[in-house]
Amino acid sequence: MNVLSAVESAAPPVTRKPMDDIERALDDVSASSAGGAPFLIAFGLTLAICAVLGQMLPVRVAALITLFQGNLALPLAFLLERKLRARPSQGDRLRPLAIQLAMSQIVALPAVLLVYSLEPAYVPAALVAVGGGHFLPYAWLHRTPVYIFLGVGVSVGAYALAIALGRDSFSPVLFYVSACYLAAAPALLFHARRLTAHAGAPA
Repeated sequence: MNVLSAVESAAPPVTRKPMDDIERALDDVSASSAGGAPFLIAFGLTLAICAVLGQMLPVRVAALITLFQGNLALPLAFLLERKLRARPSQGDRLRPLAIQLAMSQIVALPAVLLVYSLEPAYVPAALVAVGGGHFLPYAWLHRTPVYIFLGVGVSVGAYALAIALGRDSFSPVLFYVSACYLAAAPALLFHARRLTAHAGAPA
């Protein structure tokens, strides 16, 4: 027993580097989700469709469709994620956190429904304000300022359009946000692949 104790005391202490573990977990989130780019592409497309419908249908009907366009965007996003991700998840310990960040928007749904009941034309601006706010934590999760610029840009831009155009802002806001999403997606995809390559993983 004394010999074993002596060997254990002579052995070098195991150095744990929690930051390395966190960085690997962050790399895995970005690699397995393509930096969130598939979701921006999917929602960018469905919001553009809603913008076109806003020019063809009564605003109350178009606003209702806009509220539920996520039912089409989410399956499309998951399909694109399988195609665009750098690699499948390798444990993905931060995946639950990413899911919680995405689901945080649901808390603001009553406020968006209130806007719908008062003035459906402003539903896009309300949705964008919620979505823009939920983007900010992703700047840490994916380690890129793109999400900060995107979140602030869509929120402030949608608000400015709503103030300038009033009830006529429905489709312009959606076209604007769709363009922002689709413009940001390639930058996020490139960033995710660069992180994966830097970590030595196959891209």
